[in-house]
Amino acid sequence: MKVAILSGSVYGTAEEVARHAAKLLRDAGFDAWHDPRATLADVQAFAPEALLAVTSTTGMGELPDNLMPLYSTIRDQLPGFFRGLPGAVIGLGDASYGDTFCAGGEQMCELFAELGVREILPMLRLDASESVTPETDAEPWLAELIDTLRP
Repeated sequence: MKVAILSGSVYGTAEEVARHAAKLLRDAGFDAWHDPRATLADVQAFAPEALLAVTSTTGMGELPDNLMPLYSTIRDQLPGFFRGLPGAVIGLGDASYGDTFCAGGEQMCELFAELGVREILPMLRLDASESVTPETDAEPWLAELIDTLRP
């Protein structure tokens, strides 16, 4: 199964989690693709059979700048090829920010819902105020994702 990993990162942590997820997916026999500067055309060319979004949150609850072009293009076009694909989101944030904690991840969940992507696991929320190893902290959830995606 081909899994496209979309990521947005401010300081690189979400990108590290995305790279780690890609490695774990590949180790489990999946064709995992991750390009932190992906365009919609890049995603379409890969022809994913599942989606994983990994994003941090910046500012007042916004997506990182490096994910905004892809997010905006997808939101503007709402391409039909995403409909029905299984998908999941990992949100990174800091709970001390209150209402905007993992708001970037929430935006990706909303976009997936608009696209008709089937949420196969609840969003994983990684809290920077509690975690110094988010890649490792994501492993149990990623193992569950792998099990869920297996035919």
